[in-house]
Amino acid sequence: MTWVVLIALVVLVLAVLLWLMRRRREGWEAVAAALMVGLAGYALQGQPAMPSAMKAPSNPAAGNGKALVEERQKLSGVDPTKNRWIVPGDALAMHGQYAEAATVLRGAVEADPKNGDAWLAIANALVSHAEGNISPAALYAFRQAQNADPKAPGPSFFLGLAMARAGRFDETRSLWADLVAKAPADAPWRDDIAMRLKRLDELMAMLRQRAQAEAAAPQGAPMATPMAAPMAAPQ
Repeated sequence: MTWVVLIALVVLVLAVLLWLMRRRREGWEAVAAALMVGLAGYALQGQPAMPSAMKAPSNPAAGNGKALVEERQKLSGVDPTKNRWIVPGDALAMHGQYAEAATVLRGAVEADPKNGDAWLAIANALVSHAEGNISPAALYAFRQAQNADPKAPGPSFFLGLAMARAGRFDETRSLWADLVAKAPADAPWRDDIAMRLKRLDELMAMLRQRAQAEAAAPQGAPMATPMAAPMAAPQ
């Protein structure tokens, strides 16, 4: 039901803006792109079932850092309190101090280069510090995390998430599909990632429909939104 309301709202906003900007094609293309980016973020990370908070966090970066840390801990199944470096590193990341977190977490991998959870924490901190960009240092940390524990789902999941934020949906899909395909049937995280993969497929289908509609539309004509079809899909 949440998806129906969300898509209907996007369609309504887009239709109104396109009518107002019908003589300026370059303007409505930018608006449409912005709306699709927002929809992509919700599709991959939104949790409609989560009850609303009474007060939003004063530091948005800290809220995002907290979610990343908690998700990593859930996927890894590692008790972070057993490592004297990861505890303060996670605390810093939860408060949006990503550069400081990465610096502290280096102590964990210097003490144990095979600590995959610490490498993954460093990778996430570096991506967040770079505002979603995957730097060479972050990619190296992701690879080290994967090499330390090839069966761990965290490295592929979070690298895919970072790629999705950068608009690299095909690469995200490849990583997540491989992760789900190789996951044990009883893995506690399998269903959650499979659900996110389904959301990603729906988003990519909408983007393809939009691209086809743009290509078919006469120059200067208002764009017919491709998002109407998915509204009728079963929820």
